Amino acid sequence: MRGWLFCVLALLAAPSWAAHAYAQFGDIKYAPGFTHFSYVNPDAPKGGEIRLVPPTRPTNFDKFNPFTLKGTPPYGLGGLMFESLLTGNSEEPTTAYGLLAEDVEVAPDRKSATFRIHPKARFNDGSPVQAADVVHSFTMLTSKLAAPQFRTIYAEVQRVVAVDDRTVRFEFASPNRELPLVVGGMAVFSRKWGAGKPFDQITSDVPITSGPYQPAKAGLGRDITYVRDPKYWGAELPVRRGQFNFDRVTFKIYLDDTSRFEGLKAGEFDFMREFTSRNWARQYTGKQFSSGELKKQAFQNHNPGDFQGYVFNLRNTKFKDIRVRQAIGLAMDFEWLNKQLFYGLYKRVQGYYPNSDFHAEGEPKPDELALLEPLRDKLRPEVFGPAVISPSTAPPGSLRENLRKARTLLEQAGWTYRDGALRNAKGEPFTIEFLNDQPSLIRVATPFQTSLQKLGIAMTFRTVDFSLSQQRMDNFEFEMTSIRLPGSTSPGGELLEFFGSKAADTKGSSNIWGIADPAVDALLQKVVSATTRPELGAAMRSLDRVLSHGYYSVPQYYGDAFLIGYRPAPFVLPPTVPPYYQPDNWAMSTWWASPSNK
Repeated sequence: MRGWLFCVLALLAAPSWAAHAYAQFGDIKYAPGFTHFSYVNPDAPKGGEIRLVPPTRPTNFDKFNPFTLKGTPPYGLGGLMFESLLTGNSEEPTTAYGLLAEDVEVAPDRKSATFRIHPKARFNDGSPVQAADVVHSFTMLTSKLAAPQFRTIYAEVQRVVAVDDRTVRFEFASPNRELPLVVGGMAVFSRKWGAGKPFDQITSDVPITSGPYQPAKAGLGRDITYVRDPKYWGAELPVRRGQFNFDRVTFKIYLDDTSRFEGLKAGEFDFMREFTSRNWARQYTGKQFSSGELKKQAFQNHNPGDFQGYVFNLRNTKFKDIRVRQAIGLAMDFEWLNKQLFYGLYKRVQGYYPNSDFHAEGEPKPDELALLEPLRDKLRPEVFGPAVISPSTAPPGSLRENLRKARTLLEQAGWTYRDGALRNAKGEPFTIEFLNDQPSLIRVATPFQTSLQKLGIAMTFRTVDFSLSQQRMDNFEFEMTSIRLPGSTSPGGELLEFFGSKAADTKGSSNIWGIADPAVDALLQKVVSATTRPELGAAMRSLDRVLSHGYYSVPQYYGDAFLIGYRPAPFVLPPTVPPYYQPDNWAMSTWWASPSNK
């Protein structure tokens, strides 16, 4: 959700010295003078085209400004057009190297970070990237005209100063190893973009940015093609060599899964990520796949598992009682779904950080207890016991037994079954409206709906298009919905936007649950102030433990491989698949065109 807007780059909070790279916890793989990242082909030829479909479900795009609240920007805009002072890579989760900045210096007290901008850095209109542009970008992003999450992300930045034309200094409210990380990953754009207009009214103006691509045409609409800038300033930088090899990158939008897959078979595009296991098992067959014209491949990765789940809007009175939320979670039968609908491809989500070092298991370890004990008066006693395990119907368990437990919890919370429905003391029936922008999700959620009916809860689906769904989510106008949060190898300040109390009542924030818990806030501060990887792990596992014991979500499922359908003939793949990546970004940035695609 909001994808790249919440991606941050890691820096090293070190003594005061200028460096080509920073690592948050001190581990830098590539020494000064390195020529390229090991997972790219530095001699990859330029040319050709790659055509993809967005992994999200937009119906169109109506703005070129990805930083404001209203509207939908085109997919790929962030990664292809906007650049930051530093950039990460797909091997080192907490390390970043100079991009717009040729070096960075963190003060000894860690209360400021100074970046010197590369003398060759240029925007796509030919003008130099200057410190004043960085200051302008920060000012716009933290204004009330931008989406509110940026004010949360940069809340600890006190001031940004243009020291001279090529030097910019960020000053922080407190010493924090993650703050240089956050500002190093901030998108930078020209002061000339939309000059004279309020920031939230810059919509159809094509961004003036420094990235390797520009839109082929300036019009808004559905599909979009980005054209590689032959004058791109950073093509020979070590962090860019061997990357962004296609002359054209196109994203095509389809209104439903069926037409999208038919588009792949018809040759309308070349690459798509499949999210539906039924489609993967049943559709990716036939003559085109047998002949090799099309290929289905599960690409392995070491990414932390995504969190995917049904989420409650805690602003609604009916969901405030934790027993109600726990009872509803008992109605989901993952084992049946995985066998009957998912062809055994998925694993059950456990906690908020599955398949990672940040997932809490068993009893709290000593390093977790050291963080939890000072918060004991703010926490439920259960937090100090075993970590929450998602309900199972695997023998000797059963859905019937889980529903019995759910009924008991609901009775304790004041909800009893009478007159054909689950009712409270006032006689009001328990109903749930489920907001949905993915028609394919209905078949997955229907068994959940059926189980809730057995408890006397009537759940109805309100299926809307992506734009209306986003609008309602921004205004917290929903009761339950389904979300997916990409896993992170270096979580930090962005978690304040997802789980922090300040974001709970800020429209447009990512705290869609409405979680406002002082214990969660305290642990979030431990996360962002961690000085070592073990400290970060302890804080994250403690946070996972507390969030899970809050039963704010009904965990769903995740896959530990990317399911990709693509047309192999037009492309050459790098010999090495990096450990940490997203498939569409990996393809459009490191693949290159075969001779037939010139």
